[in-house]
Amino acid sequence: MSDLSSDLQNSAPNPEIKNLTPITIKQRLVAMDILRGLALIGILLMNIEWFNRAISSLGSQDTSLSGLDHAVGWLIRCFVEGKFYTLFSLLFGMGFAVMLIRAKEAERPFGAWFSRRMIALIVFGLLHMIFLWGGDILQSYGVAGLLLLAWVTLLKKPSFAQYDNPKSFFKLAIVWLSVPIMISIVSAIGFGVSHDNDALLEQWHEEIKVTERVDTINLANKNNAESITDKLAEAANGGPENKVANNLMGIATDDLAEEDIEASIAQYSAAIIEMQAQAIIEQQQDIRADEIAENTAFTQGSYWQATEFRFDFALFMLMFIIPFSLTVLVPIFILGYWLVSSGIMQNYQQHSRAFNITAWLGIGLGLVIETSGLLVAQHPVSNQVVILQVVGEGLYYVGQLVMSAGYFGLIMYLLSDEKWRKRFAMFAPMGRMALTNYIMHSVILSSIFYGYAGGYFGGISRAPQMLIVLAIIIFQLQFSRWWLNHYAFGPLEWLWRCLSYKKIQTMRKL
Repeated sequence: MSDLSSDLQNSAPNPEIKNLTPITIKQRLVAMDILRGLALIGILLMNIEWFNRAISSLGSQDTSLSGLDHAVGWLIRCFVEGKFYTLFSLLFGMGFAVMLIRAKEAERPFGAWFSRRMIALIVFGLLHMIFLWGGDILQSYGVAGLLLLAWVTLLKKPSFAQYDNPKSFFKLAIVWLSVPIMISIVSAIGFGVSHDNDALLEQWHEEIKVTERVDTINLANKNNAESITDKLAEAANGGPENKVANNLMGIATDDLAEEDIEASIAQYSAAIIEMQAQAIIEQQQDIRADEIAENTAFTQGSYWQATEFRFDFALFMLMFIIPFSLTVLVPIFILGYWLVSSGIMQNYQQHSRAFNITAWLGIGLGLVIETSGLLVAQHPVSNQVVILQVVGEGLYYVGQLVMSAGYFGLIMYLLSDEKWRKRFAMFAPMGRMALTNYIMHSVILSSIFYGYAGGYFGGISRAPQMLIVLAIIIFQLQFSRWWLNHYAFGPLEWLWRCLSYKKIQTMRKL
């Protein structure tokens, strides 16, 4: 989350980083700063929920909401969630391209400097995740940035030189982003072809029976806490499904009556349903245990107890960094890289028609896809029928990508007009200090919600949270403008540059 378009050139005697210093304000792509500031607002709108609610449930809808709180939560999911980290990822790729292109033009080394920059970002992210908030994405950006650098380095090889052009960048990004979508489509087609109406009805009835059994067990557990333990012990010691299976083997050899076989098969089916229900119960219990542990850490614990919880959570989340970076972030980075390397961002006023089309298609089509997915995924029936849940979440993910493109097209189309560019200029300082402002969100919100500070964890519902968001935005708009009137960089941006260049940078404006 940083001012990713603002580095390259630093004065130092070391020939490897000769004449490398941060670029001046006049050299900046102001449109990227405006985009970054607006994206930061979207990220705040989404992230605030996860300072007030167990982050172990990240991505799930809060079904306990009603009235205005439900409306606000649903609208945030529809219009905000997943769109603005995508836009930030796009900006990351743009910033990478700006820095690399400038380095090439000046014939300066780039790899070691950028690697230090990404390693510093990973460290920032991990520290943020452990000491402030578990939902950090900076470390994923840093890892994906190193992967992007590896891709650019690969393009320098003679055998890949033919792909080192904007047209190939665009194709690669689109194909890469489409891979998980195409896999889902092929799987859906296969499911549709192999399941006729009778098969669907049979599967649905079985899922309903499992759900009913889960509800029955949960109800019974309120009166008898030992119910689940007893059933699991029975299953572990050769439970009903094993006994029935053995009976069936005996039936086959003893040639019992057909009605006995049908009865045994019914018992076997019941045992399978029981096992599926027990598995769901165990999963629900694990989720609930995680939520209770998190709620306890952030409501009743001290700062160090909360930090210990965040540390354990960070260790768990680290296993997802590489898959997330490869499947989601890197292709979006490449798409951003294409937008700069093709000259589109530098001359965006000349592409207003293309941005207009992107806005209409992206937002229009994205809303159709996404609202369809949300309505399917949020319906109570989707809790019973797995395929509906998968379809709903799949449509929702595709809609997020399409709407992100629409948002980008809309903002760039408006920025092509001088009047709108002046109106949006107020967000540029906020975007130039994106890293500082992003971390500031966590400082402010953890101070409000967590038990070792304000203690409002779980106590401020979704609608009133929007007032907090508004107050933070107003403050950061004013603070960012004031700070940049006196200093060249935001405080964390300055520290990042010092680490990247291995040299103390001048903070005050010259």
